[in-house]
This record gives sequence, structure tokens and C-alpha cells, in this order.
Amino acid sequence: MKTMVVYKVESDHNRAVVDFMEAFRRQTGRVLETVDPETREGADFCRTYDIVEYPTVIATDDRGTMQRTWRGVPLPTVSEVSFYA
Repeated sequence: MKTMVVYKVESDHNRAVVDFMEAFRRQTGRVLETVDPETREGADFCRTYDIVEYPTVIATDDRGTMQRTWRGVPLPTVSEVSFYA
């Protein structure tokens, strides 16, 4: 499984995302990957998974098949995401 957070750094939700990722790291010992939708690779990723709302937390299996998404604010709980990470 792979779990990522798609968000724009220069946005109103930046603080909430950074706090969530830090809480996730503290509670699980794992670091979530981030995707910037304003880069070429990030935009391609968003098109692939039809992500149009930020922030979005997305969990995929090892083949890249989407398993679960959480869109917008409020963000999911650490325990919800840790099941997929």
C-alpha cells in the first residue's frame, strides 16, 4: 500500500495538512508522501485518479489501484489513514 497527501503548499489548508502529517508521523512512525498538483507530475497524478479537490489523501495498492480517498477538510483521522499506510 501507498498513501499520499495531495495538496497545494500555498493554500489556506497548508497548516492543517502539515499538522496532520506530523501527527501521523508521531503516532505511526511513518511518513506520508506528498503530491503537489501544481507540478507536471502532480497534475498527471491528479488526472489519473480524478483528484480535483485539495487536500486529498489517497491510498493505493502496490499496483496503483485506488483503495480509498478522503477529500477536503476536515482531514481523516490518523487511525483511518494508518490502516492503509
